[in-house]
Amino acid sequence: MTDAPLTGPMGKPVVDAEEARRARKRKIEATARYLLPVAVMILMIWLWDRIVVWNEIPHFILPGPDRVWGSLTGDWPILWDAALLTGRITLMALVIAVVGGAGLAILFNQSKMVELSLYPYAVILQVTPVVAIAPLIFIYVESKTVGMLLCAWIVAFFPVLSSTTLGLNSVDHNLRDLFRIYGASRWQKLWMLQLPSALPYFLGGLKIAGGLSLIGAVVAELVAGTGGVGTGLAFRIQEAGYRLNIARMFAALAIVAAMGVFIFAALSLLSHMLLRKWHESALKREG
Repeated sequence: MTDAPLTGPMGKPVVDAEEARRARKRKIEATARYLLPVAVMILMIWLWDRIVVWNEIPHFILPGPDRVWGSLTGDWPILWDAALLTGRITLMALVIAVVGGAGLAILFNQSKMVELSLYPYAVILQVTPVVAIAPLIFIYVESKTVGMLLCAWIVAFFPVLSSTTLGLNSVDHNLRDLFRIYGASRWQKLWMLQLPSALPYFLGGLKIAGGLSLIGAVVAELVAGTGGVGTGLAFRIQEAGYRLNIARMFAALAIVAAMGVFIFAALSLLSHMLLRKWHESALKREG
């Protein structure tokens, strides 16, 4: 004997209708995820152009989108070289922040005395504005590149440290007790329980640190000025401002924004790939 399928008023299976509704909803959301941001961007660019035209704003105060695009394409070799330097400093600072932040978080987890001794100083380093620290760094550090890298690292370091520390300390106590009952060693608990449990926290902090490392690199370039460096995007923005080349300023800012979006998208993709098969934050939700 088989169970009859649940049917609605019109005799159609309710389960099939619900699945079809969910499939339509997922399709609409997948389309809107890309179309809506593009539509908003087109609308904003159109309003920007109309505001410039209607108010007859001089191009050295607010250039139109066509002038910015012309500067972006015409000055591309200069802007590309500057973007390479800024991007290199950003990625190097992010890598050092990941290694140092995650490593120190593991050390904090394994030694409470070390955490109590050093964590307050990590907080102090985070809450002190990098703009205030940067001039001192460039006084005592001879290499401008190393100084810029240090500034970017200071900004990106704490999110990785705090997120990973929180993740390592947020292991389910039932699982911790189970490992203790089976006589797992400290390193077995760390490798097989705490690190996998902390991975979502670490990846969340990594996405924050990615954007902050770019901000730190830009701030460091502004403070460093032209002494031995002077070819990053921040310097190009300053240079364009001194020359009232506002179109190039907007073009350089657009590249900085694009770099930030690319870093966030790449780290979001990495997070999805690592978590998509087992963590609730990455599993497809039924709606």
